[in-house]
Amino acid sequence: MSDLPTISHLQYQLAKGAMTSQALVQQALERIENPAGEGSRAFTRVYAKQAMQAARASDALRQTGQTRSALEGLPISVKDLFDVEGDITTAGSVVLKDARPAVRNAVLVQRLVDAGAIVVGRTNMTEFAFSGLGINPHYGTPSSPWDRDTGHISGGSSSGSGVAVADHMSVMSLGTDTGGSIRIPAAFCGVTGFKPTARRLSAEGALPLSFSMDSSGPIGLSVQCCATSDAILAGEQPQRLEPAPLEGLRFAIPATMVLDGADDHVVKVFEHAIKTLEQAGAQISTIALPEFEQLPYINRKGGLIAAEAWAWHKDLVQEREADYDPRVSSRILRGGEMLASDYIEVLQARQAWIAAVEHRLRWYDALLMPTAPIVPPSIAELSASDDVYFPTNLKILRNPTFINFLDGCALSIPCHPNGTAPVGLMVAGTVMQDKRILQVGQAIETALER
Repeated sequence: MSDLPTISHLQYQLAKGAMTSQALVQQALERIENPAGEGSRAFTRVYAKQAMQAARASDALRQTGQTRSALEGLPISVKDLFDVEGDITTAGSVVLKDARPAVRNAVLVQRLVDAGAIVVGRTNMTEFAFSGLGINPHYGTPSSPWDRDTGHISGGSSSGSGVAVADHMSVMSLGTDTGGSIRIPAAFCGVTGFKPTARRLSAEGALPLSFSMDSSGPIGLSVQCCATSDAILAGEQPQRLEPAPLEGLRFAIPATMVLDGADDHVVKVFEHAIKTLEQAGAQISTIALPEFEQLPYINRKGGLIAAEAWAWHKDLVQEREADYDPRVSSRILRGGEMLASDYIEVLQARQAWIAAVEHRLRWYDALLMPTAPIVPPSIAELSASDDVYFPTNLKILRNPTFINFLDGCALSIPCHPNGTAPVGLMVAGTVMQDKRILQVGQAIETALER
């Protein structure tokens, strides 16, 4: 990890004068603009001039002995779901390309700017964030770093964010997660993603998919990168993580659903990661979580996401349906078929479901499972067939969505051997256990690296 351009590594380089913010931003921009790379698909907008101006200002401030935060002078990116002052938030769609530019930054974007981070651009995404695959027929689909000759999805909906970090086009990327949209790209791109408890971070200035399920958070190169970024996004003072000793920690693996239909590679890598943690002293139990089996039935009519997406899109999709990705519009339109009683039923079922799951997890420090049960499928096979697209989307979203419905928090940490298909280990906790999960995640990351 020490040779990767993590936040702490780059700040060390900046502090000792071995690097400047201008050089870092220039390198990021060159990677984005490289015609042989993924920049044209990973980014929907690049702020080259503004980024270089901000980098010069950051270098000048540093020469006076001042820094605003651990993100001072570092190139970062934001998902095309967050308002950036003076620019149009298109949310990966052509439907909004003629909308009015934002009059101010989203709260989270402003916090990053106030912290001295340099926004180099907006990252691509599934249209309106409504898929875990990352395929975008309007702006192209960025591919996972793994086996680019074939071209595999980078995961969604924060597809460009995962690629931007993996390809070192930004040090951190701000994404959103309604059913896995931070953790899936992190897993499929071999980087780290953190989905915080939703209520901890402001949603102001972020275009919603589901106000009940949406959360915002960072994708970075390490657990510490995510913890540092999360603190700044939450308006807190970043702290160096003190990893919890693994010896004596109690982890639960769900016996229910999370490995159903899993690829052999995912199972093998996951089992090896579990064995590594056990050898480090962790106590790991496999437990029944029958509530997981209930979730498809609870959401059988579309669930909170479809209903709340319909509430936001109903006028727009009726007027401009032909301009939507049909694989997105069909799911939005399903929300229009739900009754108010259907929606209320899901809300009530969710509260009982959360209470039951929390009760089962009360003795455990974290829940462990593969972030996605399969390796990234090829872009071509998903683009070609609805019969492949929709069941694959459901399978990839399945495990992360459990934690969104739980109103919990979770990390995805890469756990695969170098050179093999990417696999993420999800480390999850219940509501407001964010700092504990980050501490546990740091310990797990260290053990896996060893």
